Amino acid sequence: MNTPALHTVGLVKVYQAGGGLPVHAVRGIDLQVARGEFVAIMGPSGSGKSTLVHMLGGLDVRTSGEIWIDGRRADTLNESAWAILRRQKIGFVFQFFNLVDNMTVADNVELPALLAGASPKHARERREYLLGKLKLTDKADSAPGRLSGGEQQRVALARALANQPQVLLADEPTGNLDSSNTRDVLSLLGEVHREGQTIVMVTHEARVAGLADRVVTLMDGQIIDDGVIAPTRRRKTGPGDVVELRG
Repeated sequence: MNTPALHTVGLVKVYQAGGGLPVHAVRGIDLQVARGEFVAIMGPSGSGKSTLVHMLGGLDVRTSGEIWIDGRRADTLNESAWAILRRQKIGFVFQFFNLVDNMTVADNVELPALLAGASPKHARERREYLLGKLKLTDKADSAPGRLSGGEQQRVALARALANQPQVLLADEPTGNLDSSNTRDVLSLLGEVHREGQTIVMVTHEARVAGLADRVVTLMDGQIIDDGVIAPTRRRKTGPGDVVELRG
């Protein structure tokens, strides 16, 4: 199937700053992400990276332009329709976890799969698999508040992948993690990508972007570079590496 997992046409986001002055956060972005592709979004602070990803998931309303997800136009959906689309096709992981404090780790991870229509048995099996991969099996009955920041982020990633979404949107998922937790998160992202998961990830770290198939760079709300990462370079990416792009 040639339909892209998601694409945008002339996507624009304008905020009204104090005094009513317009702030152009995203300026006419055309972006296409193929099924199974891993795209890293990079750029300096204020370049529009997070705004773009939030619009792709319906968490921020676009000013103009089009958003298409799995062949369906999404930018015209109302809030409830967006909620259904997210439940069925989109997984989110953010820099600041956003876990439900009064639910256990197990419940936080299982809930998206149950809401998407999975059977309790399948949701439980999926949760056990993900927590096992992220070395969190022994934390299943814990409250999120009793976990370290790195553990909470790993739970957030497991939750985002629980319903096997069409697209995983990740906004700086390793931004608050130490090197050990970063390795665990990147290991799972790499594994699910090899299994066919489509991923769009905001990051400011070259070594994290090195896991992707492609790096899209933003500046002042516009795409200034869009390059495929050479496979040999991607395999060797390390903390001090500079990502090498080609065509």
